[in-house]
Amino acid sequence: MVPLWMYLVVSAGLFSIGAFGVLSRRNAIAILMGVELMLNASNLNLVAFWRYINPGEINGQVFAAFVFVVAAAEAAVGLALIISIYVKRHTVVAEDVNLLKW
Repeated sequence: MVPLWMYLVVSAGLFSIGAFGVLSRRNAIAILMGVELMLNASNLNLVAFWRYINPGEINGQVFAAFVFVVAAAEAAVGLALIISIYVKRHTVVAEDVNLLKW
């Protein structure tokens, strides 16, 4: 049986990689990929704590499924926004997008 701290270390590593990707990238698609990594790290935490604290109920799995739904919606809406911005501005660099500025 794998101890809980190993899951938490892997999750912290995934979250750190995702946060680094969000903070260091200029490309909007790479930023979305970093956000997805952070959401997967939170899913790993939810399932690991569910397994070690209360495996008799399905609370952790329900929360993880909810995070999957939110991640899918975020990816769909985010990619739609990026495509519409690319059509209008011909760039996906996050710093070049200033749609509220005329």
